Amino acid sequence: MLREGSRKRTLETTTLTAFGGYLLILFAIAFLAWRRTLGISDYVLGGRTLGPGVTALSAGASDMSGWLLLGLPGAIYLTGLGEAWIVVGLLLGAWANWRLVAGPLRRASAAADDALTLPELLSRVLTRGGDRQTLRVLRMTATGLILFFFTFYVAAGLVAGARLFETTLGLDYHTALFVGAAIIVAYTVAGGFLAVSWTDFFQGSLMLLALAAVPILLMFGAAGPIEPPSGHLDPFTDLTLVALLSLLAWGLGYFGQPHILARFMAIGDPEQLTRARHIGMSWMFVTTIAAVAIGIGGSAVFTPSLDEPETVFIALTQLLFHPLVAGVVLAAILAAVMSTIDSQLLVASTCLAEDVYKTWIRPAASSTELVKVGRFAVLTIAGVALWLALNPDSRVLTLVSHAWAGLGASFGPVLLLALHWPRLTAMGALAGMLTGGITVVIWSELSGGWFELYELLPAFLFAGAVAVAVSLTRGGEEA
Repeated sequence: MLREGSRKRTLETTTLTAFGGYLLILFAIAFLAWRRTLGISDYVLGGRTLGPGVTALSAGASDMSGWLLLGLPGAIYLTGLGEAWIVVGLLLGAWANWRLVAGPLRRASAAADDALTLPELLSRVLTRGGDRQTLRVLRMTATGLILFFFTFYVAAGLVAGARLFETTLGLDYHTALFVGAAIIVAYTVAGGFLAVSWTDFFQGSLMLLALAAVPILLMFGAAGPIEPPSGHLDPFTDLTLVALLSLLAWGLGYFGQPHILARFMAIGDPEQLTRARHIGMSWMFVTTIAAVAIGIGGSAVFTPSLDEPETVFIALTQLLFHPLVAGVVLAAILAAVMSTIDSQLLVASTCLAEDVYKTWIRPAASSTELVKVGRFAVLTIAGVALWLALNPDSRVLTLVSHAWAGLGASFGPVLLLALHWPRLTAMGALAGMLTGGITVVIWSELSGGWFELYELLPAFLFAGAVAVAVSLTRGGEEA
C-alpha cells in the first residue's frame, strides 16, 4: 500500500513537471503568435497563412481532443466494437468535409470581401433573393446559434479539464477549474488564431504519439496475454438499426462546426488543401483506430472492470510506462482537453467582435479596435462558461451533448447548399438554420422507437429540405 502511494505521488510529480514543460512551450508559441498578430485578420484567421500540416493537425486536435483520448476508448472498453461504428461515420464525414467544403469555402471566404467568420460569409454570399434586413437577421441568427452552443461547449470542456486535473494532479475541483481556465484564456487572448492553431498542431502530434504507443506495447505483450471478453470483438452485438444509423450520423456534424471550418478558411494556399486532407485523414485514421485498440486491450487487461471506463487510457499508461513517461502522456491528455476549448472560445469571441460589435455597434471600427474587442470577448465568454462550470453537476451542462448536432444541423445543410447550389436564397438559408436548430431541441426531448435516433440525422435532413423548399418558392422568380 505504501509502495502504491509512493508511485502515485511520483506520478503526480512527474505529470506536473511534464505539464509545466508543456506550458512553457505553449506560452512561447503564444508569444510568437502575439508578435505576428497585427490586425483582426491575423487575430481571427492568422492572416490566412497556415500551411497544410498545421491546417490538418490543428483541425483534428480541435475536433477530437479529450473525446479521442478518453471518451472513445472508454466506450469501446465498456461495450465492445459495436461503438466503433461512430468511427466509421466520423471518418466518412471528415473526408466528405475536406472534399466538399474545404476548397469551396476557402475560395468563397476570400472572394466575399475577405469574410472572416461563418455568419459574415453567409450574409455576403447569399445576397440572392434577400434584402438588407433579411441578411442582417440571417447573420445575427447564425451568430446567436454559435454563441449559444459554444458557450455550453466551453463550459463542458472546462468541467472535463477540471475533473482530469483533479484526478491526475490531486487538485480540488474549483482550483483545477480556475487554473485550467486561466491558462486557456491567457494564450488565446495573447496569440489569437495563430496561437490556437500552432498549439493544436503541437497537441495533435503528441496525441498521435501517445495513442500509437499503447497498442504497440500491448501487441508485444507488455501487459501479458490479451483476451478481450466474449462479444467485445463482434461489431454487431446488440446493435439495432436505429443505433447503427445514430452512430454513423455523427459524421454529418462536420459540415457545420465553425471551429473546424475556420481552419479551411485560414490556409495560405488553397492548392495545398489536397495535401492537408491527406495529412489530416491519415492522422485521424491512425488515432481513431489506436483509440479503439486501446479500448479493446483495456477490456482484456483490467478484470474486474475499472470504476470509470473513460480512464482506461490513463490506467494503461500508468501500467505500461515508467512514471516519467506516463507523466508526459498524462500531461498530453490534460492539454488535449484544452485544444478544443481554445478553438471554440476564439470562434465565439470573433463572432461577438465581427458579427455583433462591427455590424451593429461600430461599423467604422478599426482593425486594432476589433482585436481589442475580440480579446475582451474571450474574457466575457470564458467568464460565462466558468460560471456555468462552477457546478459540475448542473443540468444546464447536459445541453452540450446536443451541441454537435445543433451546429451540424443548423449550418451543415445551409453551407453545403450555399457552396454548391446557386439557387439558395437568404430566406431559405435562414429557414434552414432555424429548422435544424429547433428540430435538434425538440427531437432530443422525445423518446421511443425512431425518436431514439440521434437527432442530428432528422434535423440535418429537415433543415436541408426546408432550405431548398423556401428558396424555390420565395426566390425562384427573382433569379
